[in-house]
Amino acid sequence: MVRAYSEAIRSLEPDSPVLLGEDRRPEQVQSIRPHRGQFLLYLRGCSDREMAETFRDADVQVRLEDAAPLPEGVYYHWQILGLQVVTEQGQSLGELVEILETGANDVYVVRDAAGRERLLPAIRSVVAQVDEQAGRLVVRPLPGLLDSD
Repeated sequence: MVRAYSEAIRSLEPDSPVLLGEDRRPEQVQSIRPHRGQFLLYLRGCSDREMAETFRDADVQVRLEDAAPLPEGVYYHWQILGLQVVTEQGQSLGELVEILETGANDVYVVRDAAGRERLLPAIRSVVAQVDEQAGRLVVRPLPGLLDSD
């Protein structure tokens, strides 16, 4: 059973390469399918339950070059977590520390230097620019969103 932390899991298919655990052991996918909000992942050469147990709680990673390309303006979580969040006027809001997945849209959790957290909807009208090279996310807060300061 695999819990997905990114959309990269949807690009996995038979013979896709994956990396398992802290030592990033290379393995190949035999099959994968959704199951109760998670995924059942079968690996080539993993033939019984006992062998599968050795992978319990191991991270499953996909190299970026093996993942399906994302549409323009869509990012994997790991690409934007840790970015500094600033308004279009240059006001620093803090660091993007968590992404909450909701039914309608993701919500960015931004923590400032004092430890205060703000929740920003990850929608086009709020997210003005993602600049991975500069390490920042430029936002256009909706009216009233920052009024609690």
